[in-house]
Amino acid sequence: MPQAALVYTPRFSDYDLGPSHPLRPARVVRTHELIKACGLLDTPSTSLSPPSAADEETIALVHSPEYISAVRAPGEGRQLRRPADYGLGTIDNPIVEGMYEAAALVVGASVRAADLVIDQKAGAAFNPGGGLHHAHRDRAAGFCVFNDPAIAIAHLLERCGDDVKVAYIDIDAHHGDGVQEAFYDRREVLTISVHESGRYLFPTTGSVSEIGEGDGEGFAVNLPLSPFTGDDVYVWAFREAVLPLLEAFAPDFVCTQLGVDTHYQDPLTHLCCTTRGYMKVVDEISQRAPRWIAIGGGGYDVTVVPRAWTLAFARMAGLEAPEHIPDSEAQHYRRDDDPVPLHDTSGPKTDEDWLRVTREFAEESVKEIKQRIFTYHGLSPDSP
Repeated sequence: MPQAALVYTPRFSDYDLGPSHPLRPARVVRTHELIKACGLLDTPSTSLSPPSAADEETIALVHSPEYISAVRAPGEGRQLRRPADYGLGTIDNPIVEGMYEAAALVVGASVRAADLVIDQKAGAAFNPGGGLHHAHRDRAAGFCVFNDPAIAIAHLLERCGDDVKVAYIDIDAHHGDGVQEAFYDRREVLTISVHESGRYLFPTTGSVSEIGEGDGEGFAVNLPLSPFTGDDVYVWAFREAVLPLLEAFAPDFVCTQLGVDTHYQDPLTHLCCTTRGYMKVVDEISQRAPRWIAIGGGGYDVTVVPRAWTLAFARMAGLEAPEHIPDSEAQHYRRDDDPVPLHDTSGPKTDEDWLRVTREFAEESVKEIKQRIFTYHGLSPDSP
């Protein structure tokens, strides 16, 4: 059994929201090209698995029939009277040709990743084309038409039964609101989102006080962080708040949204992490994921995302990534004639005042999580 499978098709480029849109297909295409150029697909511990589009029944595990019909409408020549009611026709989610088919393919890829792991054809499966975590039951939002992580989890529960436990860990800079919403009243799915605080960033949600409801009370976890949070504070907060809950929950499957817009070069967010901090978090997850469904996500600097996801895929496969980007791909990242490191070799300038502010903000979030949520999982809120 390969240790890691890459779920990929060149047709991921069909999810194209326009030439000036920040969610550029090149992010995903270059990730595949870099993974391949680094030799990570030329080993018995990895495999390449092409996806197919999800059918409507699968998409309906999360989305309403009316909304699915609305997404289909433009491609079928039907006019939507009020597309904005469905979150469509906006700057973030324009109506584009082939929208339904492209979004259904992204869903199919995440479902394929789930099936590979469920069927033990891979210990981990990575769909870099997915991670569209903002889509809601009946509307698009934040570049996301269908919520492929939520659908993949719902598909997993349908196949394996509700007694299976799934931990969803979202490290995108934006709150994973759509996935949280889908499982807000269910205790078999622990949703954890680590993100820049909604006080400063879309979608404005994700406070610690959002802890789930009904049977799901205590099973929604949000760790908001201050703008300019860097590697040390981010990793400290993750280890303090997330890891104890993950270990106490003891999931059968871990599903991760691996957005890279926490990076200091990202044009849409304000966190200040590097690939070094990013990979410390990925390493922590990899050590605790019995079976791992990994999905892409945000990240809008096309010189950063492929490097981070290549490093993450190497970790999933238990392989060592090369120190430098191979010459065949270096032109996409090179600023001079020197070899291009795969990892960041530098980071943002550190301001002592902001270090103090970000640390205090993180400490308060961690303290509140321990007070509000730890007891639901048999943990002491006073744990150091």
